[in-house]
Amino acid sequence: MNVTRELTVADGERLRRFLAEVPADDRSFFKEDVTDPAVTDRWLHDERSLRLVVVDEDERVLAFAALSPGLARTSHVGDLRVVVAADARRAGLGRALTRRMLGEAVRRGLRKLTVEVAATQTAVIEMFRHLGFEPEALLRDQLCDASGELQDMIVLAHMVEDTWSTMLTAGTDKALE
Repeated sequence: MNVTRELTVADGERLRRFLAEVPADDRSFFKEDVTDPAVTDRWLHDERSLRLVVVDEDERVLAFAALSPGLARTSHVGDLRVVVAADARRAGLGRALTRRMLGEAVRRGLRKLTVEVAATQTAVIEMFRHLGFEPEALLRDQLCDASGELQDMIVLAHMVEDTWSTMLTAGTDKALE
């Protein structure tokens, strides 16, 4: 049985293994070199962001999500990252983590969530669209994949406040928990 919980310092080595196993093409789209132990160490000690992991019964990390609030003028906007192990995809883990993070965004007073996705990841884009994210920007040649090819990036946004008030009115707010 899989368990979703907050990332702890004790998860350091498990997280490093998980990130090292992410396919090189997917890893090339991260903003940071996630194979650098300093990056994971910083994540483990960052108190501003919420980081969740999904682990199996052997404590193997199957999925990871991070919700980071903006700074100063963008403190109402959260940046969402969701990564699922290649062999655990299409099982609803990314969807479940995103729903959980939407609830967390409301609890933290965020009004908007954004997520950046390589334009070639159509299944991921569709999942976010199904959860209420809308395309907000197309950044041409923004990413460089593992083979050196330039890729477009799509920024999707979710207006948390609008969706939450609609859900409260309809009585469906429990679906995000």
